[in-house]
Amino acid sequence: MSDAPEPHLLGTAVGRHSLGRHVVGTRIVVRHLLPDGRATDVLGVCLAWGDTELVIDRDGAGPVTIRVSDVVTGKPVPPRASIAHRFDAHEIELHVGSLWPAMDSAPLGTWLLRSSPPFGGRLRRRGNSALAMAEPGLPVADAASAVRAFYAALGQDPLIQVQADSAVEAALVPFGFTPLGAGDAHCQVALVSRALRSSTASPSASTQLEEGDDRVRVSLDGGTATGEAVLDGDWLGIHDVAVDPTHRRRGLATHVLAELLDWGASQGARIAWLHVETNNPGAIALYERLGFVTHHTNRYLSG
Repeated sequence: MSDAPEPHLLGTAVGRHSLGRHVVGTRIVVRHLLPDGRATDVLGVCLAWGDTELVIDRDGAGPVTIRVSDVVTGKPVPPRASIAHRFDAHEIELHVGSLWPAMDSAPLGTWLLRSSPPFGGRLRRRGNSALAMAEPGLPVADAASAVRAFYAALGQDPLIQVQADSAVEAALVPFGFTPLGAGDAHCQVALVSRALRSSTASPSASTQLEEGDDRVRVSLDGGTATGEAVLDGDWLGIHDVAVDPTHRRRGLATHVLAELLDWGASQGARIAWLHVETNNPGAIALYERLGFVTHHTNRYLSG
């Protein structure tokens, strides 16, 4: 990716900065001259500063090498906000609706009542629970009663999805909603570009892709390892990654993720998200190696 140049007066003086080796490892912005005499700005983390050249890892675009003699101005800038702090839990969890197009929903104050038919042979908690990541905007007692009535009409047990150990969870306990005791799941997010660079595909595995308009299913070696992803705007939801127990520790899960991320990148996805249960340390370690970080932890309360 080339720099985006902008006009400047020819003969612009260089060296009007106090940068040097001390900024290695720091996020900086640098204006430098291009060969045609124009100037451009580069923003990112300084990886190296030598006698003649410096290297900047541009945000999401990879490294670029600049001649020190071409630097016009520059300064350190604050670190980029972590991806885990750019969005709130409610905003991320709304993307769950893209996983199952048949899911119905209805607002309950700031909460969202959700119902969906069985997927993969069973009802999914994410599609059959009230999403409650903030105060409901109405008395909690009324909200709890409305949740019970909604799911009673469907013949289902009432479930509420909350952020674990949150004020909302504490407020619901007096009204008879308590943790299921299983199924707590981290919501993890990553930049697609970062995760894709960290993933690899196994050259020994045959790959089959089933593509739809906004989703893809990956299958390796006739179903030995599988996974799915759904595109929702520039968000890529990854789910149902599974490997046959007799074929684990061969890198197949990483291969599946590499294929899903590559497909998402080709469709314009910028951010990947997934849910992983807190009692699955192997999967958590895999996702963290690819750059996924835990944004929040989901818990389901039964009424």
